[in-house]
Amino acid sequence: MEPKAYKISVTVPADYKDRLMDAVNDSMQQLYPGYDRVFSVAKTEGTWRPLGGSNPFIGKAGEISVEEELRIDFAIKAEDLASVVRAIRDVHPYEEPAIDILPMVLWKDVIGL
Repeated sequence: MEPKAYKISVTVPADYKDRLMDAVNDSMQQLYPGYDRVFSVAKTEGTWRPLGGSNPFIGKAGEISVEEELRIDFAIKAEDLASVVRAIRDVHPYEEPAIDILPMVLWKDVIGL
């Protein structure tokens, strides 16, 4: 069975929070009737070491970076997956943004509504 929805998580520098949420919201149909711009935001700490040949937004090749970031979680309809990932890639400042995509079961499908 193909998923009807996905749960997406992405980390982003705090300055990009609203830009990312607006772009995602504009690229998708609303999953929850009567609501849009439905996101969960949590502070987190990211760490990475850019390797030679990379073009990091933050940090220098060969050095470990530790930065405060925001983790943004939201749910989308399956048919919006490609447009949402494109929207994230278009506004995200990182060369390789971490985008977690998880199949999701809607509670209405569980209880048969």
